[in-house]
Amino acid sequence: MGLQRSPSSKQKVRSFLKAAKDENKSDLSTDMRTPHLSDPCINIEPISLDLSYNSWVVDHPSALGSFDRMMKAAKGKRMVVFLDYDGTLSPIVDNPDRAFMSDEMRAAVLEVAKYFPTAIISGRSRAKVKEFVKLSNVYYAGSHGMDIMAPPRRVKSTDGKHHTAAGLDRKESEVPFQPAKKFLPAIQEILTKLEEKTKAIQGVRIEDNSFCVSVHFRQVREEDYDLLEERVKSVVESYPEFHLTEGKMVLEVRPSITWNKGHALEYLLETLGFSNSSDVLPVYIGDDRTDEDAFKVIRSRGQGYPIIVSSNPKDTSALFSLQDPSEVLTFLSRLARWKNLGLGSRRKKRKLGFLCINYGKEGSIYVDK
Repeated sequence: MGLQRSPSSKQKVRSFLKAAKDENKSDLSTDMRTPHLSDPCINIEPISLDLSYNSWVVDHPSALGSFDRMMKAAKGKRMVVFLDYDGTLSPIVDNPDRAFMSDEMRAAVLEVAKYFPTAIISGRSRAKVKEFVKLSNVYYAGSHGMDIMAPPRRVKSTDGKHHTAAGLDRKESEVPFQPAKKFLPAIQEILTKLEEKTKAIQGVRIEDNSFCVSVHFRQVREEDYDLLEERVKSVVESYPEFHLTEGKMVLEVRPSITWNKGHALEYLLETLGFSNSSDVLPVYIGDDRTDEDAFKVIRSRGQGYPIIVSSNPKDTSALFSLQDPSEVLTFLSRLARWKNLGLGSRRKKRKLGFLCINYGKEGSIYVDK
């Protein structure tokens, strides 16, 4: 129980704090590049002076530079899109309450969801991430997948086929799935104790994510981190059914159940009717440790595209990479455009076939104008 840390963890935390400050500075240049990167017609390869990153990206090639190859392999398959939120659809910011996605990103996700079943799996509470995204045509899974709003589980009818309730509006047919519901009273107790224990530490932000509690320390002074960790661990130690994990500048208290973003992905595939289909190609884009569970699930399926969002080399089960949310925007825009062009091409072929039949009846041999 508790957070497992290596002997050099303090040095890592200090490096992480410095990197976070540098990351915030780089966000400005990233935002300025967005209008150019969002052009779905542009092929972009990562350009970096960091030799370690260039070496890493050989094993985790850019999803933008590999886009045409990826889509060629996707032909004839049904794609399902899964997206993390913080650091993927929105930049990492000092104040987690202001992690807003851009209007351009929202439009790109909207377009993707028109063509592919799309779900957002976040560590935030489901209500919070839905408030940020503001889209009704995507599915939401909050608290690292411990709070999912999705269609009811598909059931077999007498003909052996799977069916969901017919004739229902999507919102009416969606039901919540909450495997950690019994822990809610304890989570509220932990939340209250954490707020009390950490209130004297400047820069701490406690976030109630319904089925887990996040302790953000991005704005905590470096010299106060050890004290913060000690006080958080002292609270968690009183609750043996909970454990502590660490993400990007955040400590998270979660119920100790066998459930993570990978399980959430599997659950959504099942409820959407894709779990046992050999022609399904899941795409998962995420940037944090918690997304690794989803990457592993896709790898175990033998097909699909796990994509890590990172501008630094890191150990990951992802097969492809994107450097930052601006590249995620470009990828999603290109994905929607690729599908739209494919549908347009098929419509054109159907239209030509219809004209050919009509012209044939008229005795003409010409179908082109």
